[in-house]
Amino acid sequence: MDIEGYVRRHLAGGCPDEDLRIRLRDRILEIKDLPFEYAEAFAQAAIEEVRLTEGLKGDLFTYEKAGVSMGEFGVGSRGTGDFYAHRKIAQIIGDTGASVGVSEMDDGGVVQAGGRYIIATVDGMHSRLSDFPFLAGFHATRATLRDVYVMGATPAGLISDIHVADDGDVAKIFDYTAGITTVSEALGVPLIAGSTLRIGGDMVIGDRMTGCVGVVGVADHITARRKIMPGDLFLMTEGSGGGTIATAAIYSGNAEYVDETINLHFLRACDALVKDPIFPEIHAMTDVTNGGLRGDTYEMAETAGCRILIEEEKIRTLINPRVLTLLDTLGIDYLGVSIDALLVVVPPEAAERVLSVIRKTGVTVDIIGRAEEGPAESILLSNGVETDFSPQFREAAYTPLKKVVEKHSGDFEAMKKNVDRAADAAREKKQRILKRLQ
Repeated sequence: MDIEGYVRRHLAGGCPDEDLRIRLRDRILEIKDLPFEYAEAFAQAAIEEVRLTEGLKGDLFTYEKAGVSMGEFGVGSRGTGDFYAHRKIAQIIGDTGASVGVSEMDDGGVVQAGGRYIIATVDGMHSRLSDFPFLAGFHATRATLRDVYVMGATPAGLISDIHVADDGDVAKIFDYTAGITTVSEALGVPLIAGSTLRIGGDMVIGDRMTGCVGVVGVADHITARRKIMPGDLFLMTEGSGGGTIATAAIYSGNAEYVDETINLHFLRACDALVKDPIFPEIHAMTDVTNGGLRGDTYEMAETAGCRILIEEEKIRTLINPRVLTLLDTLGIDYLGVSIDALLVVVPPEAAERVLSVIRKTGVTVDIIGRAEEGPAESILLSNGVETDFSPQFREAAYTPLKKVVEKHSGDFEAMKKNVDRAADAAREKKQRILKRLQ
C-alpha cells in the first residue's frame, strides 16, 4: 500500500484530516500487526508530511501531468502504448552522439571508449515474480545478458538493484541475489555492484519486491537494427520462455512448466556466434521479448525502414513443444508474448554458416522470414496469405488478471495527445535547468 498516494488522493477529494487519520490508521492495522497507538501516530505523521508539501511550485517540485496513467497507456505492457512512450523518452534524451542511441530502439546502447565499443543494458525483473525472488533474479539476469549479447558484445560485469517494501522478508534479497549469481557463475560474468533499498521507505507497506539487473559489455564489432537490409534472412532459435512464460505457468496453476524456462541455451548460442569468424557478417540480432514477434519485428521494421515478412508455419516448430502446448491450452497468442528466442538477421550468403554455428551448441534454429524493399511494416505469411503483423495495444494477455485488464482500454489517440504534451513539457524543463546550470 502506498501511504503517501493514499493520503494525497483523499486530501485532494476533500477528506478532513481527522477522518483521514482514522481511515489511514485502520488501513495500516489491516495490513500490519502494530500497536494501535503506533498506527495512529504513524497515520498522523504521514498526513502532516504530505500537508507540508502542499503549495510547492516551480520546476523542481511540479511537473506537467498527462492525465493518463501508466496502466491506461499500457506502459510496460509491451504493446503500441509502451513503444510510443519509449519513443517519447528517446526524444527527451535527445541526440547523445552514441554509436547506437536510444532513438534506434535497439536492445542496448553503445558508446566508444579506448578504441572499443562499450555496450550497456538493463532489464527489470518481472513484476509478477515478487513472491518468487529466485526466479525474478534468474530471469532478469538472463534477459539483460541476452540484450548485451545480441548487440555483439562479450559481457564484462553485472550490476543489480533490488527494492523490497517495508514488510518484505529480508530473505527476498538473498534469494534474488542467488538467482542472479546462478546465471552469473554459470557464464563466468561477475556480479560487481548493486543497490538495496526499501520501496518508498516508510511510506509503502506490504511485501512487494521490484528490481533490475544491468550488464556492461565490450565489443570490437557491433550488430544494430539499422543494419538490416532488403534481402536479409531472419533466423530464429527455439524459444522456451523466461519470466513471462514462468508467470503464465504459475498463475494458471501449471507451475510444472516453469522448469522449461530454466536454461542457458540462448546465451550459449549467442556466445558461440560472437566468438566465431562469421560474426562480423551478421547484420542484427535481438531476443523475442517485447510483445513477442509482433512487437520485435515491428520495431525492427521501423528502425531499418524496410518491409519484414515472417512465415508462421516455421515459427510454431521453433517454440518449445511443452511451452506451446501451455500457450495453446490457455488461449495465449504465442506470436504476441515473450518466448525468449534468438532472432538473427543475416545476408543470404551467411545464413548456412550461422545456422551451423548455432546448431553445434545443441540449439534448434531455422529460417523464418526475410526483409524486403517496401514500406516500414511487418507482415505475417500464414497459409500463403499475407496479414498485418503489427503489435496490439498490449502484449498477449497471459494471466487471468491481464485478460480482464486488456478489455478496458481507453481512446489511444486522445491519450497520445496528452502524453505528447507531458513529454514536451519535460523536455522544455530539461532545457531550462540546463541553461541555469551553464
